[in-house]
Amino acid sequence: MDLHKINSKELPLIFMGTPDFAVASLRELVERGCNIVAVVTSPDKPAGRGMQVQKSAVKIFAENNNLPVLQPVNLKAPEFANELKKFNAALQVVVAFRMLPEIIWNMPALGTINLHASLLPQYRGAAPINHAIINGEKETGITIFKLQHAIDTGNILAREKIKIGETETAGELYDRLKIAGAKLLADTIFKIGKNEWKEIPQETLSENISLQPAPKIYKKDTAINWNDDAKKIYDLVRGLSPYPAAQTTLQGKSLKIFSATKEIIPNADKPGEIKTDGKTYLKISCNDGYIHALELQWEGKKRMPVAEFLKGFREK
Repeated sequence: MDLHKINSKELPLIFMGTPDFAVASLRELVERGCNIVAVVTSPDKPAGRGMQVQKSAVKIFAENNNLPVLQPVNLKAPEFANELKKFNAALQVVVAFRMLPEIIWNMPALGTINLHASLLPQYRGAAPINHAIINGEKETGITIFKLQHAIDTGNILAREKIKIGETETAGELYDRLKIAGAKLLADTIFKIGKNEWKEIPQETLSENISLQPAPKIYKKDTAINWNDDAKKIYDLVRGLSPYPAAQTTLQGKSLKIFSATKEIIPNADKPGEIKTDGKTYLKISCNDGYIHALELQWEGKKRMPVAEFLKGFREK
C-alpha cells in the first residue's frame, strides 16, 4: 500500500472504543466518509439491576452502521493480533478504550492515535475531565497524540483549548469535549491522509511547568472534607457530578451531593454543621462559609432535589 498516493477517505482505519464518549468520534468519522474497516470494542457484559448482558455503546452504533466488530477478551492474545492483520489498516484510532500492548498499537504503518480529554502533557491518566474541575481549572482541552510505551506520553498531533464554565459539572464538560474531540480527531485523520501532519514531543511542552496528574477516582477520593474552603468543596462536587458524586456522612448514612452552590461569608459554625428551614434549603458549614446542597441522594435511594429530600429528612 502506497500511503503517499492514497486518498484521505480511502485510508483504511480501525477504530477502538467502548462508551458513548467514543461514539461521538466514530459517528463523526462515518459521516465524513472515512474508510473504517473494523471496530474494536469491549466484550458484552452483564449490567444493571437485572444483570442482563448488554452491548457497548460503540458496538451498538457499529452494528447499526454495518461495520465489522471485534470484541477481544485478551488484547495480548496472538489470535487477536492475527485477526487485526487481516484488515491491513494503515492507521488505528483509539477513543476511551483499554490499554493496548505494543504488538497492537505498533501494527499499522502509520501507528495508532488516541484522543485524550485534556491539554497534554497536563492531566495524563484515566480521569482528566474530573480532575481539571476538581482542581478549579478555568481551561482544559483535547489532544490527539500517537501511542507509545508510557501512558499518555506520545507525540502530539493536535490540541484544542476549551474554556471551563464557573458552574460547569464534569458531565456537562464531558458532553462538550466529546463533540469537540470528535471534530479535531477527524480533522487530524484527514491531515494524516494528505501527509500534512507533524509530531510535537510532549517534552517540549512540559518545560518549566508543574504537571497535574489525572488518576482513576476511587471512593476515598469522593469524600468531602468540611474543614476545606467553600470553593474547594464546590469544585469537588461539580467535578464528581454526575458520577461518582461527592459523598459525606449524615446521621450515620452515606449521602451523595450532585449539585450545590457556595456561600462565602464569615462563619462561626463548626465544619459540617447543618442549617435548614426543613422545606427549601439545606446548607452545610465549611471553613469560610456554606455549601448549599441542591440535589442529594441517600445510599440506596433515588436522587432528588433538596425540597423533596427535606420532606423525609429530620434534623438531629
